[in-house]
Amino acid sequence: MKTKSFPRALTIAGSDSGGGAGIQADLKTFFAHGAFGMSAVTAVTAQNTKDVTSVEMLSEDIIREQIRAVVSDIGVDAAKTGMLATEGITRCVAESIRELQIPNLVVDPVMISKSGHKLLADTAISALLSELLPLATIATPNLFEAEIILGREIRNLPTMKDAAKALFDIGVKYPLIKGGHLENLPATDILYDGHTFIEFASPRIETKNTHGTGCTFSAAITARLAKGDPPQQAVAAAKEYITGAIQSAPELGAGHGPVNHFFGTQVNG
Repeated sequence: MKTKSFPRALTIAGSDSGGGAGIQADLKTFFAHGAFGMSAVTAVTAQNTKDVTSVEMLSEDIIREQIRAVVSDIGVDAAKTGMLATEGITRCVAESIRELQIPNLVVDPVMISKSGHKLLADTAISALLSELLPLATIATPNLFEAEIILGREIRNLPTMKDAAKALFDIGVKYPLIKGGHLENLPATDILYDGHTFIEFASPRIETKNTHGTGCTFSAAITARLAKGDPPQQAVAAAKEYITGAIQSAPELGAGHGPVNHFFGTQVNG
């Protein structure tokens, strides 16, 4: 008897050997939301909770072929990008998304690791702006990333709204500015649909176990889009999930530990 097809989610990102971020975090998050996860690896990192010790980029050809292989056979209902590292990889990924008409794209503009290691070259910012962000259904920069992309200071809710408008003008259908780094305020993210600002707030959680929160949050949004949720509903579900994943984070490693990717599932520890 033929079973019902799973929602299909693709992550195009770097590998995290520690399992807390990148491809590994994305695939676990897809599973937690009932989506079938696929991957196109852009780079291999040697890292743990304390540091990124080495990075090796894959060739643009093999990245392109990974994307084409899964799209041509299995299909993709939603996709996300994470660590793209270089201008060439960024352009290659954007070209593949356009060529293969991949829907429901979530762009997480990964620029720096939790330990401070640079994960996106300065020369890739223009490609991100001109090639990839205009393809995005949702983009999820934190304050630091939005400042770099837009070349402006973002330190409060009004400037977050201005940043969301600027990303919308670039072509992002639903910019989501993450406010987790705002001081003395709840962790408030702002989504803009071109007409209305929607705020998603959660209590600030004092913990060092936040490795991979951006990857995990954007992966949750991607999985919900793959399942057919509209953008606002997808963000709301992902916000609830990442808050619980941080609150229930396991104590792993001596540095910034991972969140609990299995929060809300039957395998939740």
